[in-house]
Amino acid sequence: MEHILELAEKNQREAWEVIRKTDVMNIWKSVGAEINLVGSLNMGLLVKNRDVDFHIYSSPLTPAGSFMAMAKLAENPFVKRITYNNLLDTEEACIEWHAWYEDPENGAWKMDMIHILKHSRYDGYFEKMAERIKAVLTEETRKAILRLKYETPDTEYCMGVEYYQAVLRDGVRTYAEFENRRRQHPMKGAVPSLVILGNLTYSLPVLPKTKKELLRHNRNNSSLYNKISINILQL
Repeated sequence: MEHILELAEKNQREAWEVIRKTDVMNIWKSVGAEINLVGSLNMGLLVKNRDVDFHIYSSPLTPAGSFMAMAKLAENPFVKRITYNNLLDTEEACIEWHAWYEDPENGAWKMDMIHILKHSRYDGYFEKMAERIKAVLTEETRKAILRLKYETPDTEYCMGVEYYQAVLRDGVRTYAEFENRRRQHPMKGAVPSLVILGNLTYSLPVLPKTKKELLRHNRNNSSLYNKISINILQL
């Protein structure tokens, strides 16, 4: 277990260095946006996944204002690539940004930045859920989650909520138990509408109802719902 804790500490330390070196939080604040760190780094549960995740809020939210912040981020010579996806005309009401960062000291990292219209459907939703997860974590359950994440093969896709429910609700502690639970309770690519963690229950947004919505929501890097599923709840 010690080597897993050391890896988690090392990667989390490097993630914070990337945040510092890019000045990403101050960049977004400089254009009047509110920025929150989310995902596994926020919860102290990052192990192998070298992603740093942010939810950013503005009102009004325009592509021009969003591009202004990203133009500043792009001035950093270690930011090698940026992608953009405009979902303002969907219920997610957001713009997705993904930036790939690489420097000699901290290696390669990806920053996922979801720029959301303030007071829209997903404003603060998953931040609150993450706070509830942290509220029920103990040192023992935190180690159990870190170990399961570490033991998951890199080729195996698992959403973070699978780990959290398995450990916090169902008492899973070994990878064999985790695999068995996944076979018995497959999530089929979507976060359940109700998350039960210990004695806390948290409702998630209603899942897409049409085939078109399902296809859009399940494409990698294509929708806020899918990205939140991955970024807050994955490795």
